[in-house]
Amino acid sequence: MGPWTFSRILLSVCRRGGVPWVTGYWSWMTTLTTCVWRAAFWSDALRLLGSTKELPDLILLDIHMPGPNGFETLEAIRSDGGTKGIPVIFLTADEDAGTETRGLMAGAMDFITKPFVPEVLLTRVNHIIELTRLQNDLSSQVTERTKALIEQRERVSRLSMQMARALAGAVDAKDTYTNSHSERVATYAREIARRYGYTPERQRDIYMIGLLHDVGKIGIPDTILSKPGKLDDDEFAVIKTHPVQGDKILHNIPEFPELAIGARWHHERYDGRGYPDGIAGTAIPEEARIIAVADAYDAMSSTRSYRPILSQQFIRQEIVNGRGTQFDPVFADIMLQMMDEDVDYQMSENYTQAALLK
Repeated sequence: MGPWTFSRILLSVCRRGGVPWVTGYWSWMTTLTTCVWRAAFWSDALRLLGSTKELPDLILLDIHMPGPNGFETLEAIRSDGGTKGIPVIFLTADEDAGTETRGLMAGAMDFITKPFVPEVLLTRVNHIIELTRLQNDLSSQVTERTKALIEQRERVSRLSMQMARALAGAVDAKDTYTNSHSERVATYAREIARRYGYTPERQRDIYMIGLLHDVGKIGIPDTILSKPGKLDDDEFAVIKTHPVQGDKILHNIPEFPELAIGARWHHERYDGRGYPDGIAGTAIPEEARIIAVADAYDAMSSTRSYRPILSQQFIRQEIVNGRGTQFDPVFADIMLQMMDEDVDYQMSENYTQAALLK
């Protein structure tokens, strides 16, 4: 600390014949750009702390004082939100190691045995004040940097969500009968994940995965996607390529590798008879198993080019029939619970988020 640094120090010490024993040292310390407040009792110290807007930079605390001793006083300092960060140096004539150990473990930053050399005391006071200031400055910088990083991450997250919604909208726009399909699947999947116990961050992730689960349909001809009748075998073979195409597209986003999970495996079946890889059970990533239920539900609760919207009772039975074969039974049961709560059949192509989250 440079010679012109101004410091505020509180002395809380015992008396000898009614006079603070550090009076001479206090006068000497004040000549070195240091403001010293004196308190012979901790009650005096509390009065000083409560009457000033600027807290001391350091407290010199005697162990043996009238009323609460130094250890009790330090406990009070550390338990007060306004003073707990002020560094404390213990002063005492006790020379046993137990007293010093107790003081340091209680939170004192230094322990000085009386009698002491004034120049040494002042040097140690200056070092601790400077160290505390550096620590506080570093803490403030870390806090500000962390805040900036969080704000930057939130901006990137918002931008990523906007881009994902735009891309999902472009996919859905290729087929007028699947308008907002990706948005609904994403929302159903997020609700299933929430009920299953996902953290808010993982819920946000699976929402993104759901938004882009059909991104591979960008490469499917519109004539096939919008065909009003049943697809023939060749056309269905083309449709079945969209999971792999989506996987290829989303694998180009290394910062979020989980995005490709929903795209590639949302048509896998729990019994292993799905596509494109024919994997089964828990070999199918959990996110894809959630997306699979949400996707199938929305497909049945929406109008398609080849059929009208299906009844809620019919869909419920299809989900029940698919437990353990097409769907993971755990997530199928959560979907059934959501349906049972939806007495007005609002979870359909006319769905709004408010209907699910009311």
